[in-house]
Amino acid sequence: MPEVSNFYGIRICFYYLDHNPPHFHAEYGDYTALVDINEGAVIRGQLPGKQLKLVLAWCEIHREELLQNWERAKGGSPVQPINPLI
Repeated sequence: MPEVSNFYGIRICFYYLDHNPPHFHAEYGDYTALVDINEGAVIRGQLPGKQLKLVLAWCEIHREELLQNWERAKGGSPVQPINPLI
């Protein structure tokens, strides 16, 4: 599972050849969540409140880059790094 960003202890990843809808995986400690890129909402799993707010803000800022990486990963191509939230 390639990592595209990492900030405040939160790891953002994609799976290759993954299912729709376009989403990414966010991991923080023992927590994990699948986040819908277009909706900016959790599909499955959970993150603590503060980390969820950070992930959703980051998603909004980087939506286009996330969608481009989704297409790459879905097709089995390498993903590109995305700037972390600072």
